[in-house]
Amino acid sequence: MNLTLTVNGQIHRLENVPEEASLLEVLREHLFITSPKDGCSPQGQCGCCTVLVDGHARTSCASPAKKCDGKSVVTLEGVDPEERRLLAEAFTRTGGLQCGFCIPGIAVRAKALADRYGVPDRETIAKGLDTHLCRCTGYVKIIDAVELFAQARQGAPLPEADVSGKVGTRLPKYEAAEMTLGERDYVADMRREGMLHGAVRLSDHPRARVLRIDTTKAAAMPGVTRVFTAADVPGERWYGLLYNDWPGFIAEGEVTHCVGSVIAAVAADTERTARAAAEAIEIEYEVLEPVLDPTFALSDEAPEVNAGAPHGNLLGESAYRRGDFDAALARTVHVVEDTWQTQRIEHLFLEPEACLAEPWNDGGVRLYSQGQGIFDDQRQIARFLRLSPEQVFVTLVPNGGAFGGKEDMSIQAHASLLAHLLQRPVRLVLTRGQSVRMHPKRHPITMQYRVGCDADGRLTFAHVRMIGDSGAYASVGGKVLERAAGHALGPYRVPAADVVARAAYTNNPPCGAMRGFGANQAAFAIEGCLDRLAEKVGIDGWEMRWRNICDQGDTFGPGQVLKKPMGLRDTLLAVKDAYFAAKYKGIACGIKNCGIGNGVLESGRCRLVVEDTGRVTLYNGYTEMGQGLLTICIQIASDITGIDPRLIDARVDTTFALGCGQTTGSRATVFSGNAVAIAARHLRAALDAGETLDGLKGRVFEGDFYDQSTTSLDVDDPTIHLTFGFATQVAILDENGRLSKFIAAHDVGRAINPLLCAGQIEGSVHMGLGYALTEELPCPGGHPATDKLRGIGVLRAQDMPEVEVILVECPEPAGPFGARGVGEIGLVPTAGAVHGALHSFDGRWRTILPMKNSPAAVACRAKPLEGGAPCE
Repeated sequence: MNLTLTVNGQIHRLENVPEEASLLEVLREHLFITSPKDGCSPQGQCGCCTVLVDGHARTSCASPAKKCDGKSVVTLEGVDPEERRLLAEAFTRTGGLQCGFCIPGIAVRAKALADRYGVPDRETIAKGLDTHLCRCTGYVKIIDAVELFAQARQGAPLPEADVSGKVGTRLPKYEAAEMTLGERDYVADMRREGMLHGAVRLSDHPRARVLRIDTTKAAAMPGVTRVFTAADVPGERWYGLLYNDWPGFIAEGEVTHCVGSVIAAVAADTERTARAAAEAIEIEYEVLEPVLDPTFALSDEAPEVNAGAPHGNLLGESAYRRGDFDAALARTVHVVEDTWQTQRIEHLFLEPEACLAEPWNDGGVRLYSQGQGIFDDQRQIARFLRLSPEQVFVTLVPNGGAFGGKEDMSIQAHASLLAHLLQRPVRLVLTRGQSVRMHPKRHPITMQYRVGCDADGRLTFAHVRMIGDSGAYASVGGKVLERAAGHALGPYRVPAADVVARAAYTNNPPCGAMRGFGANQAAFAIEGCLDRLAEKVGIDGWEMRWRNICDQGDTFGPGQVLKKPMGLRDTLLAVKDAYFAAKYKGIACGIKNCGIGNGVLESGRCRLVVEDTGRVTLYNGYTEMGQGLLTICIQIASDITGIDPRLIDARVDTTFALGCGQTTGSRATVFSGNAVAIAARHLRAALDAGETLDGLKGRVFEGDFYDQSTTSLDVDDPTIHLTFGFATQVAILDENGRLSKFIAAHDVGRAINPLLCAGQIEGSVHMGLGYALTEELPCPGGHPATDKLRGIGVLRAQDMPEVEVILVECPEPAGPFGARGVGEIGLVPTAGAVHGALHSFDGRWRTILPMKNSPAAVACRAKPLEGGAPCE
């Protein structure tokens, strides 16, 4: 069809636009305007693609292009320059963005709200954001930003930015202005001359033998360059982070593992053509009965789920037993025993998986990845393509959220294969539905707890058995259950413990890393035990925790003695008055490792390069995914060297061999921060010796930080982690049972950047509240029940209570400037606190997440799916 649009004041007459094209497709693929982002097309449920159509805010992915014929469209590129400046400054000053993917759409909404209301109040802003989803921030600082923008547009002054670069100050987030305005590219925004588009075809069944793959029809479609199957892979087809059990393609004659298994890939001249061709591939199956229950999977009757699995259907088992059980039982007066069940959760990062690959350096390949570990990408792709690692150059494109869901490769290998064999640039982007089917989820875990205490409420023993559904591929599922076992007792003194946790393969979508990594599942159960024991003893929840939390010198979990200073008791004191002042309230404490630990050699690596321009480039091995790592690294380097932070650029790629594993385990600040500090001290020494940046051009200053102080769970006197984060949280309900306030007191060691630190905790709380109340992803028959964003149950701005963050600073000796990691601890105790508040309201004990029939959940606009976990 032909189409006429006025976009940002310029008339465009477009020909041969597909009849079914959305306005978003026209803007991005025909006019190459990329500030509107595609997070859920064509659902219109994330708001990332919001633009103004005849002055009204609209989600462009859900707006048919033909209905916009003759209309005026304004994107951020066309907003008045002064308003653009105010938008960028407002979001930067308030810390109103993290990964940034959702922010251009929200910035358009901010303009629309200010146009309509002048200076809207916070309730109006929250209501106006109902179309928008943010997975990072918890909305607190987004509402701050919209409010500040509206006030500034009326002439109110903006707060001054602190660009001193000193540790402990609110240095503006690196590239925040560009992200706000949609000017910083994500992978799907990138283009190359002669670029092709890729698409993948996923399995139609969770477990089926592939009898025949017929690509004839797809290959004959106009615009299709080539169709690829397993036979086209020149190297090793199976890859993985810990075990090579994940095939890049399922071959004819093989059995699929889940509905995220890739069977074929297509390269074509447009994304629309590539996706249509992928669906046109004809596949003949012998459908087999899937293995969906982890307990059955571990029985003798279960068939093998994955031929590449190292130990049959048992992915891993973690166990420890310590203490004198006879003595503990003799002291025990009260016992609670029950089974807790947590649900499968979709990460729902706003940016779907994407990769751009292109030929490089005489037979090599260069790719632009959004993954959480580009050096793991490099290793696996080299093996897949039968290249040396040096022939694979990987550049991180800071991603639009990850939360653990981008640790495993998704389509990096496929994009690289297409580019390598065709010798053309290829960009491959998953649809939201494919994303939901393909990447690993949060583990559903069944936990049987038997816990006792004495007459005064002091814990005596714990007997714990856990089984987790790791789905079709290993990912890091065994490690998640290892972490759940290690954190099974929470931050409490338990003299005698017997804990076993097992991870099983099934034909469900894979489960792996997600913020909390097993600790939050365990926390829900142990906090429920403490609340029940407190009631039996006749004391309140705060006092029960005061009597049992670990102090310096006490033994944690598997037997690690906590030898270093810690502020857990200070966090409990910080919430005491608010807890006792509330009528309906719940409380929970949390502990979360910083680092992988468990005997793994860990490292942080940095290079500071003085460029010919007089600027300094900071290279590190960890991923920026919204958490603010690059800002923190710049701040540490600036504080030590005295160099203006605005002269320091941050980059993550394979220029230097800085591989240090995945950005996981709340470790990037600790490990990368220490490495940056080492490199910065070397540069500072050169400056102190009389050198200048001009005289140091071309010099590289190295910083490498290593730790191998940890042990496995099952040794005597273990040290399973280098350090931990600690927290106490309080949930408060109103007279109707709705969440009215949430307080999060966290020992962060040292807040390198208090603004970003608080934002991380607010975002964690938002995710934790959804986990507690409304979020789940049932997979009946091995198929995700939905790929619709609203159906997944993530909380919207109007659902969020007031959130108060209290930063407690008890310096961690192993952390840079005393900092601890905070990326995950923010949601570890959250569900336990909400459960306690609900019990205080209606007297009911709950053991199943989400607590979707509770008054607090019913009051939310976000609703869980029908057919998930049973209601209690």
